[in-house]
Amino acid sequence: MLRDIPLPPYVTVEDAQFAVRAVVVHAPRRWSGGVVCRNDASPHPCRLHRWGTRVLALRGLRAAEIAALIERGDPTAVVPGPDHPA
Repeated sequence: MLRDIPLPPYVTVEDAQFAVRAVVVHAPRRWSGGVVCRNDASPHPCRLHRWGTRVLALRGLRAAEIAALIERGDPTAVVPGPDHPA
């Protein structure tokens, strides 16, 4: 198994947008052998999905908000700022 991708020292708007793309493109998909990454069929969560989730959490998004982004399925969705309303 490959190690996790390092996090940026601080999360910029650009990092957050890359993270949205990572969690949406590398979303889970049910397959006969279990849950795999929709993009590359590796076991889910793959490295990019884990990285994106961690970056979005550092940006201040809660797990439910990250799940909503994944469900929406738009890799270009705009991420709210770190002081977004709850």
